[in-house]
Amino acid sequence: MIEPEELARKTGYSRPHTSHCGPDAIYFSALGAPDGGGPGGIFLLDHETFDVVGAWEQERGPQHLAYDFWWHLGRDVMISSEWGTPNMVEAGLNPDLLMQGKYGHQLHIWDLRRRRHVQALDLGAEQQMVLELRPSHDPNKEYGFVGVVVSLKDLSASIWAWHRSNGSWQVQKVIEVPAEPAPPEQLPDALKPFGAVPPLITDINLSLDDRFLYISCWGTGEFQQWDVSDPFSPKKTGSVRMGGIVSRAAHPKNGALNGGPQMVEVSRDGRRAYVTNSLYGSWDPIFYPKGIRGWLAKIDADPAGGLRIDPDLFLEFEGERPHQVRLEGGDASSDSYCFP
Repeated sequence: MIEPEELARKTGYSRPHTSHCGPDAIYFSALGAPDGGGPGGIFLLDHETFDVVGAWEQERGPQHLAYDFWWHLGRDVMISSEWGTPNMVEAGLNPDLLMQGKYGHQLHIWDLRRRRHVQALDLGAEQQMVLELRPSHDPNKEYGFVGVVVSLKDLSASIWAWHRSNGSWQVQKVIEVPAEPAPPEQLPDALKPFGAVPPLITDINLSLDDRFLYISCWGTGEFQQWDVSDPFSPKKTGSVRMGGIVSRAAHPKNGALNGGPQMVEVSRDGRRAYVTNSLYGSWDPIFYPKGIRGWLAKIDADPAGGLRIDPDLFLEFEGERPHQVRLEGGDASSDSYCFP
């Protein structure tokens, strides 16, 4: 047990979020400071004792917001993304902050060994909430994908690819998922003025062979598969629907569903994907005002491309809302085990 007071005293951080096992310590991201403000960042735990070591950053640079992080270990490169400080997220989505473009819209590149900021990649303030990072599994490649929850321009969501070219890092949009028109009377209050359902890309996952990217559109209920063999020219190869703000698409083993595909995990053989339907306690009722009844579903993935909902595996969670999924034998987003 690590008490918040100890974490605050040794690191200056609070609200731990993502963990990864690094070569020298256990790494954790934290959304912010003990008072709920910023900055967020990364702290370390001792591998053997789990004692809090301290904050990771030596030179933070312009980074202030935090969320996910990952790395290209063989190249001593870390990448981090942005959501918001605890004060910006814990009470639910703040429409004023959203419309002002105050949520995260940058990626940060770090020198992993020297623990210093190298470069900020700004996707544009209209691209709000740059969340889940999935780097290539090939240790000799320097690229990866990040999902953007919503664009203020048109309520679309998008996938961007980062890569290094001629010594500097770049990021570019490679997939855009448009919003879907809907009658205002079928929409939650937050979306009525827009007359559309945003896809809300809240999670992504990359198969172990770096061939298929899986995308959860929590707002529309669509779960997508894209062939990203060429990371800069993806091709959509599969789609199924479960739940959704308006469509409430049914599962073969159940009736109409609420929530939608959210966190996704892919098996190491690339043939199975698992999704759950809850995003975050204070955000769920904004988009699903009738409440989230927790469920987990399995989707079968064709190695040649294509998706099918498994009609026999559907788990309901009585009074609970499931979030993350991990597979006992390892999965496609397990910590890095590929080295050059």
